[in-house]
Amino acid sequence: MKTEHLPQSQQARVVLVGITKHGVQQLTAIAPELPDARILVSDKFAAQVQAFSERSIVYSGALRDQMQALFTDFDQIIFFVSLGAVVRLIAPLLRSKDEDPGIIVVDDAGQFVIPVLSGHVGGANAWAEHLAHLMGAQAVLTTASDVGKTIPVDILGRELGWEVIAPKIHITRVSADVVNGELIAVVQDAGSPDWWKRPNPLPENIHRFSDFNAVDLQKYRSVLWITRQDIPAQMWETLRDRLVVYRPPEGQR
Repeated sequence: MKTEHLPQSQQARVVLVGITKHGVQQLTAIAPELPDARILVSDKFAAQVQAFSERSIVYSGALRDQMQALFTDFDQIIFFVSLGAVVRLIAPLLRSKDEDPGIIVVDDAGQFVIPVLSGHVGGANAWAEHLAHLMGAQAVLTTASDVGKTIPVDILGRELGWEVIAPKIHITRVSADVVNGELIAVVQDAGSPDWWKRPNPLPENIHRFSDFNAVDLQKYRSVLWITRQDIPAQMWETLRDRLVVYRPPEGQR
């Protein structure tokens, strides 16, 4: 995966966390490829990260005592340790996908990179693919839209600066319609047309329109509308949880 496809810039606050011998070996091998990432290891591995001392954090005691600071200070937390251990560490701190950082786990052999938390909104899926590319590993994505190679409703157009306008329940229900193969109308009358970045074509249940009035609302289960138009209150009331709107920035095609 290329860096420019990441949802956050290279200046995103990233930390690599190693607490086992093999984990720290994996960490030090990949650290040169992520020069802006911080490094967190326990004091017994301080010597192994001496080459990265200017960006290393060495702690003593239990890793659980560092977790609150990690959640506060970083956007992406990449753990080189077992998935089960990470689940137990993060569980007391979870709030919502809009607030939690991206959490990624790399297995002890460096074969698999697993986004655990905040895959879409938090960017963990994209970072996992990026990291897997750098390591020659396999990213293990479980998010339905990624597995099904279809539209991620909650972050569509984010790399283009689009703003999503819809209640969370609308986004959740339309996302379900998309991954369940319901007929979806994508109406675009503003913004860049180059929002579909995946190598596969759009799924057959996704149909594109340039005019909202051309959409048969009896036929299509949900509508994604990319527009700068003001949406009348009556239309929101009529479509309810069938509509998600995206606002491209001014000046974009």
